[in-house]
Amino acid sequence: MITETLASRATYSLVQEVRAGLLKTGQKELPAKCFYDDVGSALFEAICHLPEYGLTRADERIMRRYSEAMVSHLAAPVVVAELGCGSGRKTRWILEALSRRQPVVYHPIEISASALATCRRELDDIDSLRIAGFESEYLDGLLHVAAHRPVHQHILVLFLGSTIGNFDRPAGIRFLQQVRRILRPGDALLLGTDLEKPVSQLIAAYDDSLGVTAAFNLNVLARLNRELDADFRLDQFRHLARYNYHERRIEMHLLSTLEQTVTVPAAELMVTFRAGETIWTESSHKYNLPEVRQLAQQSGFRCENQWLDEEWPFAESLLIAQ
Repeated sequence: MITETLASRATYSLVQEVRAGLLKTGQKELPAKCFYDDVGSALFEAICHLPEYGLTRADERIMRRYSEAMVSHLAAPVVVAELGCGSGRKTRWILEALSRRQPVVYHPIEISASALATCRRELDDIDSLRIAGFESEYLDGLLHVAAHRPVHQHILVLFLGSTIGNFDRPAGIRFLQQVRRILRPGDALLLGTDLEKPVSQLIAAYDDSLGVTAAFNLNVLARLNRELDADFRLDQFRHLARYNYHERRIEMHLLSTLEQTVTVPAAELMVTFRAGETIWTESSHKYNLPEVRQLAQQSGFRCENQWLDEEWPFAESLLIAQ
């Protein structure tokens, strides 16, 4: 019942955000949550295997090599809540390390039902692990976990990959502050951040030669067609990835190739596009290590330790709630 309630809230939130984003003056936007229906989740898993996209493999290498060291910094007993579990593949390493110390309850929090199902299949064989997932927005799910934990139990929040990079920098701070307000002193957050690297490498990662990322981006419009009865013509939009040097981020856009009008009945919306006008669908901000430590401090955490991958510059930082 809780999962159903949280899922219905997520659907309402999606309609409201789609409406607000497409009515923006200057630059139309769609929230990144639009990516992750069943089709989008499958396409993202394919992206993670592309040779150009090294981020996920870097994250997995860090988790595989350093999970025991990460766990050694945690106060026991601990319950694990993951914001955006995806397939759960890279989470396995830290759950296995924890399960060698204590029985573990793991709460994957996802807006994609298919991702939750995949995650359960991936991790269900770990000894001493109980999985209780939430199909919900991140903070809604985390609030439920925090409200129902025993008084003596700590929470480890996993925010892996580079999802924090999808937030504008000030919004990222505000989000982590919201996470911190849900936690108690001594709770922990393991935060993944993609680090700065050559622009040519970044562009290739977000505009791959097979066109998988383009399909992932265009599926946003297909999802609105399926779920909100919109009438986007996918052949009249194209994927665009570009680097914003001032903000140090990759931006993904959907570019209208001609002047057109689109209706979104579920959002009571009719939108006109000029030829060449774009919908901004995602940002992926890139960080440096001092900036991550500063981000922790501004959000009410202290940075306990950082682990790096040198092959594809990426960091996992363990932050302790103060």
